[in-house]
Amino acid sequence: MIAPRLALAVTLLGLSVAPGLAASLSPPPGASSCSGCHARNAGVDSPIPRLVRREADELFAAITAFKTGRRPSTVMERIAKGFTDEEIRAIADWYAEQK
Repeated sequence: MIAPRLALAVTLLGLSVAPGLAASLSPPPGASSCSGCHARNAGVDSPIPRLVRREADELFAAITAFKTGRRPSTVMERIAKGFTDEEIRAIADWYAEQK
């Protein structure tokens, strides 16, 4: 009798956790273009700032500033112009969730 209840509990827990887990594992469209320059691994020495563990609002503001030209850059302005505000928000939220 305990086994069916345990199986049900595990199934329900899996269903409630899986959507959030899947969202954090699957990058939104465009996020993969960031990893060409921004290292995800803390062990990689790079002058380019990491995006993981940064606040979503901070990332959104930075990418938007590149997009509008308010923040000077060599490459980011051209990359950011290719994204809508909704795509920028999704990318910023996804990177903020990465650990």
